[in-house]
Amino acid sequence: MLRHGDTVVDEYAWLRARDWRQAMRDPATLEPDIRAYLEAENAYVEAVMRPLAALRQTLVSEMRARIKDDDATVPTRDGPYSYFQRYRAGGQHALHCRRPVAAGTAEQVLVDGDREADGAAFFRMLSAEHSPDHSLLATAVDRSGAEDYAIEVRDLTSGAVLPDTVSGTKGEIVWAADSRSYFYTVLDENHRSSKVRRHTLGSDPAGDPLVYDETDTAYYITIDRSEDRRFLLITCHGHSLTTEVWAVPTDRPDTPARSIAGRTPGVEYSVSAHGDVFYILTNDGGALDFKIVTAPIADAGRDQWRDKVPHRPGRYLRQMLLFQRFMVRLERENALPRIVITELASRAEHAIEFAEEAYELGLAQGYEFDTATLRFTYGSPTTPQKVFDYDMAARSRILRKQQEVPSGHDPKDYVCRRLFATSADGASVPVTVLHHISAKLDGSAPLLLYGYGAYGFSIPAMFAANRLSLVDRGFVYAIAHVRGGSERGTGWYLDGKLAKKRHTFLDMIAAGEALIAAGYTRAGRIAIHGASAGGLLVGAVANMRPDLLHAVVADVPFVDVLNTMSDAELPLTPPEWSEWGDPVADPAAYALIRGYSPYDNVRAQRYPHMLVTAGLSDPRVTYWEPAKWVARLRARRTDSNLLLLHTNMAAGHGGKPGRFDKLDEVALVYAFLLHVFDLAKGASA
Repeated sequence: MLRHGDTVVDEYAWLRARDWRQAMRDPATLEPDIRAYLEAENAYVEAVMRPLAALRQTLVSEMRARIKDDDATVPTRDGPYSYFQRYRAGGQHALHCRRPVAAGTAEQVLVDGDREADGAAFFRMLSAEHSPDHSLLATAVDRSGAEDYAIEVRDLTSGAVLPDTVSGTKGEIVWAADSRSYFYTVLDENHRSSKVRRHTLGSDPAGDPLVYDETDTAYYITIDRSEDRRFLLITCHGHSLTTEVWAVPTDRPDTPARSIAGRTPGVEYSVSAHGDVFYILTNDGGALDFKIVTAPIADAGRDQWRDKVPHRPGRYLRQMLLFQRFMVRLERENALPRIVITELASRAEHAIEFAEEAYELGLAQGYEFDTATLRFTYGSPTTPQKVFDYDMAARSRILRKQQEVPSGHDPKDYVCRRLFATSADGASVPVTVLHHISAKLDGSAPLLLYGYGAYGFSIPAMFAANRLSLVDRGFVYAIAHVRGGSERGTGWYLDGKLAKKRHTFLDMIAAGEALIAAGYTRAGRIAIHGASAGGLLVGAVANMRPDLLHAVVADVPFVDVLNTMSDAELPLTPPEWSEWGDPVADPAAYALIRGYSPYDNVRAQRYPHMLVTAGLSDPRVTYWEPAKWVARLRARRTDSNLLLLHTNMAAGHGGKPGRFDKLDEVALVYAFLLHVFDLAKGASA
């Protein structure tokens, strides 16, 4: 194929199913030759890993022993009920429950995830939304792994499922105030969320009225509701960091959607409502790290925006939550998060801060608007997650839950540090490091370095019990907070996308070199791990600096960047030209992507040991990307190191859905790493 004067030969293009849309929704329709190829790769993985069967089982057992069997979320009050999820002992899927607030009343199971999943090859429940009058529950379920959700509604008095199931949705549900209709997003033929419709119970879904239709394929849509429940909010995300928000009053669901502030290239905004005012989190006016403005609901155009929380460079405003009497913002500065609370009447402001070197905070949006209680989560690489209820008026907190590790965990047995690596252009890259207190720090330790670096997503410095199975066996675990994420603000994101994408890869390399210089490991003792767009990161680094590496783990990796970004029919391509560039229309974008795309830059050189995973039903990173990459690696590499491709033939991007079944996939990765670092012997004891 000739593109911009450059001839591209794709000798493994045959691995892409001719009717990939159908194969994604129904894996049984995959062409026999492709299925045979993937199954042969899976058989090879099992043959290689068979001697490690005892180790894999040991890993599963110890990771499962860290999971509280009958765990439950902290109940969240909504009027007369408190809603929560819990697991039964041995259960894979959550039970969605509620309990009346009145004392002495019994729990009601609204939907039993284990029962719904019984006999299904795949089952994932994305949403379970109760109606405003508490009489109905709408659930969105994926039964293929293709993220194609069917919405069902249950009568919470009788338990009966109503007959009007809505299929082909993204799984988002927002109830109208009447409790007899709801809004949902629709997937088009290319698996993009492009429409919002409204379904009225008892009617034929085929006739559901159109609420919003996004005709520009470079945009996709999501729906939510304002914290005060008065508005359905339709957010269009698109090219050049541009968003547009449309609103529909939930008490008048047939009202035409109204654009709040139009669509201006480069302007992003999200919306909350309070009284007759919209509160808007935005980057308008050059507010790179965002600011908060207000505008009248009756006329919220940009000319009406007035600063409420001005922009301050280096203080990245991540999230805003609005309550009747308070405004809460989650912000990050110097790569650490902070919660700031403002009393709206007095404008008095205070912050909740923590002292660890690296940690993560999260805001939990509840159901109630007129409350002084904020729920937030806190955790660090050494500290299991804690859930707090914080009294915003009294400025006091109550610990509502601490993540239990039934097999035992003492944070004092582990050390967490934050260091900074100097990248090729002088940028200072935060690196979070976790190791056991007894780990040898003389440069001999094996080190697993994780990275992502795309879409502005930040990798949280949070507790993950599974990691302890490596850390307890001598691994140092590190996270490179590379550019392309927003750990250091929006500028950190912008400096790792489009024409600056190579910064992401150079930051990862710099992190590895800094960890070597600090004595944590040495060259050739590093494994790198990335998933999805993080798979692009580790694939590029494997091409650029294989000498640093001993192993690579690439989960559902986005590695065929040039071909995918050249195909406008694939699910995510047009909306993601703003992230990677359009190699069809822009010769400069073509040359840039051509220069780093892992698949297109496989060469005759030594590569580290590699484990690559894929999902046959994956709509985000189609299965043929990792399959083609591994095939080309096999043909061109000059080493005899392990190269494994494992495709989940009955799941998509997120892998297995059950909370215990997921552990099999983690155990495969960890056993592979222990094996290639010659640590498998005795590791199953």
